[in-house]
Amino acid sequence: MKKTIVNLALMGSLAIASNIALADCKLLPNYAALKSALTTARNEANGGFNLDMWGTIVDRDGIVCAVAFTGNDRGDQWPGSRVISAQKANTANSFSLPSLALSTANLYTATQPGGSLFGLQHSNPVDTAAAYKGPSKNYGQKSDPLVNKKIGGVNVFGGGLALYTVNGALIGAIGVSGDSSCADHNIAWKTRNILDLDHVPGGVSGDATRPDNIVYDITSQAGQMPGISAGGWGHPVCSATATTIAAGLPPIN
Repeated sequence: MKKTIVNLALMGSLAIASNIALADCKLLPNYAALKSALTTARNEANGGFNLDMWGTIVDRDGIVCAVAFTGNDRGDQWPGSRVISAQKANTANSFSLPSLALSTANLYTATQPGGSLFGLQHSNPVDTAAAYKGPSKNYGQKSDPLVNKKIGGVNVFGGGLALYTVNGALIGAIGVSGDSSCADHNIAWKTRNILDLDHVPGGVSGDATRPDNIVYDITSQAGQMPGISAGGWGHPVCSATATTIAAGLPPIN
């Protein structure tokens, strides 16, 4: 009996240790890897305005591990999208589980008035002290002031995706911002695929090969805004091209 109790205690300790181990930037792509993958994804057709992008990676505790941009300088992409990319990463991490991934795109309809998650977007506010800490010349560099900080924030349109290893371990999330929300999603998806962290176990998209993909099932009806999502997880259409690209994104590994 005592041996059984000891073994159970040991198993519990190992489980806790395992969970703690997943919250570590060392398990995630570094600055160089993020910048390379993000740039490659951004340079493909994504159905947006062909703009440069910001990307942020957080670990399972929501700590920022890396921030990068694809332009030549921090001003080559929307300055406001730096913090938005971090918000998206925090959101995808905060509302995904080892067995179920929710992308930020999946949260749009659910957080509208009358939705099942209405008000979620007002929870977990951004840490403004971390978000706007200087010097600005370090934004998007290895020394970005966001690194090693908890950014917080909740964002409910496309561009944030949880990160899963080949063994199915949830180790954090990526957020991408700088174009239309639909293009952001497509670029984030391609970036995650390049980084080989898209071994997603399940989601709400209805597509088993793309479980946390953006869902375009909102239909507009007279007098109703923004319309009705058939599945409850829909996102507005940005462009026909972005919609087509989303349907053909690389399936999960």
